[in-house]
Amino acid sequence: MKTLFLTSQFKNMVKELKAVLPKPANELSCAFIPTAADVYEEKPWMYADRDELIKLGLNVFDLPLKGKTKQEIEEALSNVDIIFVAGGNTFYLLDEARKSGFVEIIPKLVEKGVIYIGSSAGSYLACPTIEAATWKNQDKNIIGMTDFTALNLVPFILFVHYKPEHNDLLKQEIPKTKYPVRILKDDQAILVLDNKYKFVGQSEEIKI
Repeated sequence: MKTLFLTSQFKNMVKELKAVLPKPANELSCAFIPTAADVYEEKPWMYADRDELIKLGLNVFDLPLKGKTKQEIEEALSNVDIIFVAGGNTFYLLDEARKSGFVEIIPKLVEKGVIYIGSSAGSYLACPTIEAATWKNQDKNIIGMTDFTALNLVPFILFVHYKPEHNDLLKQEIPKTKYPVRILKDDQAILVLDNKYKFVGQSEEIKI
């Protein structure tokens, strides 16, 4: 079964993840991809997410993408149960995911049943494109990227870290995309099981 758990801020959604794990956490291995945070000196969100995975009991190991070959990535992920892609700069993450071959490897692993968890930029990466990262002044396109094509693991794009002040922006941008848009607050996630998905968390789905 294809399983994805896409969050705005993972540390707030740990309990909801625990409910969908196929085995006790201590029997599962988790590759933690910290790459999106490479460009920041301070990265408390990344450490917070990793700490929560460890507290959950998962067997976590770091797998930075920068400088890795496709073969190295394939070998590192050959026996994992979960791939966690942390938040940070979405453009940098996608660039390194392409250079390392990560974008070619992940769809095949997800189809085989490896669980994909995204937090913020890691959730954007799972979408058909990361175009929503260009919609607000949060991520800087430090790569000068013009092709925003991403993993295409789900048929919608995400807008994360939603706050009510984003409503005008979303009303302006949503009509411009050809994809359905799903909006997440920091206390929400989307759980994808095969071709079905549902919102989980404390808040109702946001409609613009």
